[in-house]
Amino acid sequence: MSTTTPVPSTWDTKTQTFHGGQEYRFIENFVEDFSVTTNYLGTPKGALDAAREAISTCHHYPPANQEPAKSSLAEFLWPTDYLDQRDRLLLGNGASELIDLVIRMANKTIQSDQVKTWKSGPWDTQYKEYYRSAETAEMRILNGDSTERANVLCIVNPCNPTGDYMPLDQIKTWINDNVYDGGFVIVDESMQPWHSANFREDSLTSQGTFAAELYATRNISLYVLHSWTKIWSCTGLRLGSIICPTVEHCAGLRKIQVPWSVNTPAMAFMDAVVKDDQYMQQTWEGTSRLRRYLIEQLSALLAAQREQFEYKGKDFLSWVWVDMKNEEVATEAVKLARAAGVPVRSGQPGYQRPTYVRVAVREESCVDILVQAWKSL
Repeated sequence: MSTTTPVPSTWDTKTQTFHGGQEYRFIENFVEDFSVTTNYLGTPKGALDAAREAISTCHHYPPANQEPAKSSLAEFLWPTDYLDQRDRLLLGNGASELIDLVIRMANKTIQSDQVKTWKSGPWDTQYKEYYRSAETAEMRILNGDSTERANVLCIVNPCNPTGDYMPLDQIKTWINDNVYDGGFVIVDESMQPWHSANFREDSLTSQGTFAAELYATRNISLYVLHSWTKIWSCTGLRLGSIICPTVEHCAGLRKIQVPWSVNTPAMAFMDAVVKDDQYMQQTWEGTSRLRRYLIEQLSALLAAQREQFEYKGKDFLSWVWVDMKNEEVATEAVKLARAAGVPVRSGQPGYQRPTYVRVAVREESCVDILVQAWKSL
């Protein structure tokens, strides 16, 4: 007897960009969600308790200045000089709202006599919300591997789903080489804090001087964006932030942002979670170990096809991008995982990579269930 029910259409494919994480509620024997790249540790308890407590104040509006959550996040990002940096920071209703704000600002700011061009990072594919926003703004879309400069660059670094990553010096060079003067750049570092306890040292969050010089010398506006819903496993709360090149840029975004877009429980969660040092330490210690375990188990299971399967992405990341080299095998893998209550993300919808599946890092016991389900591959 089947333990799954048909998945209703949760997406309007004509108007929305496909995203994972929708299947779990339709799987009767659901065990664990391998289709989303959230932290294997789950939601931090202290922050979740803070969000629950904040529900009791839902009869009041959230603070319009986003405090104290914004200052707390600023201190997490810039432990030694957060007061100097804080006013370049803006919180949003997940990353998607902030992507939309910057694309709207770029569309309004770039000279009307210019053909507005948009380009992604040089990866094989990346998170599609940037593409959707540029398409909605009627920008001309360039291929990521194009040598042509663009008015608007949007790069996900580390790239979800491919796992590619440019270290700091490399991405600064790439930005300089790929955007026109007067252009806009969004660098999405949502997965970068997984890097290590020293993630700030290899992050554009540490490059305020670089951003200021880009704007002063070439009129290029560099924004660094984070979706915090993956590392702190709170996708339902919708928490994002963006670092602007100047305080004035931040004021410009705030002017077109919908008021109170970040709700009270989300801000309470943010204010608490950034102080949970133990959770972050466990994340850095456990993710790479469990990622190795996942790859080892899949490699052992699929030993006969070892030369055909590729496991892509940096060691510190919370998922593996698996190229199964065969569309039928990948399709079957998705079906088998779902039937076992451990759904994975197909590379076909959204990314148009039918031979790939994306598998999140999870605890060993859940990986074992997935491996058992894939024994017939």
